[in-house]
Amino acid sequence: MSTVAQPFVADVTELRRRAKEHMERGPVTDNYQGHVQHAIDLLQAALATEIVCVLRYTMHAISAVGIDSESVKQEFEEHANDERQHLEKIADRINQLGGTPNLNPEGLHTRSVTEYGNAEKLIDMIKENLIAERIAVEHYRDLVRYFSDKDPTTRIMLEGILAQEEDHADDMHDLLVAREGKPFLES
Repeated sequence: MSTVAQPFVADVTELRRRAKEHMERGPVTDNYQGHVQHAIDLLQAALATEIVCVLRYTMHAISAVGIDSESVKQEFEEHANDERQHLEKIADRINQLGGTPNLNPEGLHTRSVTEYGNAEKLIDMIKENLIAERIAVEHYRDLVRYFSDKDPTTRIMLEGILAQEEDHADDMHDLLVAREGKPFLES
């Protein structure tokens, strides 16, 4: 027995009526399936994490020294810029959902899932960043699963960030292998 899919038909009159209600909510309409405040709270933690990542990568780009540090410094700076873009995307989404992005440095270390770190040697900086990227990858995967169909706009944004965080982790892994001479991942 085959079933024929029915075409999607929206009640245009009803859509127009609902769009006129609660205009103060901006893009958050009645069919938003998530809990808006919980979404904002989760995104605030992601925002704090990105701020910490920007600060850590920036500090490492400035303070890395050694004969082969220039290329690593450039990688750190590139990653700091990527993390800054993530920060702005997340802050924009918080704003779209009706929240105020928390950029206050007070309490940042308790809101972030990653740590700022205290590495002084180049190899330790790479390790700190690899650990932070691995944490971010897991965190973003969990967030993507949470938002799933409840908030596809946020999920799609987070999927893009996740892809870059995986790339960053791969970059840090490659730098670590290049300096230690042995891969962590067995073939």
